[in-house]
Amino acid sequence: MPRNPAPLDSFDKAILEALSTEGRLPVTDLARRIGLSKSPVQARLKRLEAEGYILGYQALLDPIRLGRAHVAFVELRLSETSEKALSEFNRVVKTIPEIEQCHMIAGNFDYLLKVRTADIGSYRQVLAERLSALPHVASTSTYVAMEAVKEGRF
Repeated sequence: MPRNPAPLDSFDKAILEALSTEGRLPVTDLARRIGLSKSPVQARLKRLEAEGYILGYQALLDPIRLGRAHVAFVELRLSETSEKALSEFNRVVKTIPEIEQCHMIAGNFDYLLKVRTADIGSYRQVLAERLSALPHVASTSTYVAMEAVKEGRF
């Protein structure tokens, strides 16, 4: 990633905004939408990707249709917070597919996890067999989500 990326202008911001909601938007449609021709838009896309503004493209999947409607947020406290312990925890947590998000927190606990499973029974199994077995876990507190009011796009 370049050290001094070019500042974003209004065209760059329009490209990023459009792609954040429609990642498969054809370049010709994107160009028409933001008011540039195809070639400059392609060059801008290449630059935005190279500079790390665009990290990749992916499909948004419906977790409910995929049988993963249950969402739990888990506060997790570690028994140790040395750099070695944090690195080990971070490495292992990335291997658990039910953990959709993991954030290190500055507060009364160390990590906040978003865990997605089929139902409360399957969550209970993930908690017992995977989350509690993570390296250096001292305690967990679970909060079950009743409804997603807003997810995804910033």
